[in-house]
Amino acid sequence: MRLMTSGRQEALSELYDRYNRLVYSLTLNILVDDALAEEVTQDVFLRVWNKADTFDASLGKVSSWLASVTRNRAIDVYRGRLKRPEGNLAGFSIDNAPGLPAPHNVEGEVEILHRNEIVRQAMTQLPEVQRQALAYAYFLGYSHSQIAEQLEEPLGTVKTRIRLAMQSLRKMLIEDPVADD
Repeated sequence: MRLMTSGRQEALSELYDRYNRLVYSLTLNILVDDALAEEVTQDVFLRVWNKADTFDASLGKVSSWLASVTRNRAIDVYRGRLKRPEGNLAGFSIDNAPGLPAPHNVEGEVEILHRNEIVRQAMTQLPEVQRQALAYAYFLGYSHSQIAEQLEEPLGTVKTRIRLAMQSLRKMLIEDPVADD
């Protein structure tokens, strides 16, 4: 990162080679559109190049910072699509919900994939209105007020749906013996 702040293009090339798959997969999980994910991936690396001086190594690893920049940019693009008349959660699939960046070890990655699959299975058992509210809150980062506005529902209804969904998930995941493996 230090080399990028001094304008060294080979540093950007190395960063891209190392992290482009992470950035692309996070973006694709959020946007569920290959072409748009490629475009946002390029945009993320351009932003990183222009804002390399904002990275603070004392606050975390490059991969974590890059994942955060990626997630924020992809969510901005997704929200922009939602504001257009054709944009809604109709294309949202829990199977494409964004997860955490994979760890650098295979066992950790397998464990995360296993847990994600358990949560996905549990979420498919939720009523659609609860799953939708939960997706807005946790996968897209909307506030309860924003969700209420987007879904054209009272704020109390949205809060209740999210609370009930979380209670149901907790119950399903605690009772699932596979989750303890």
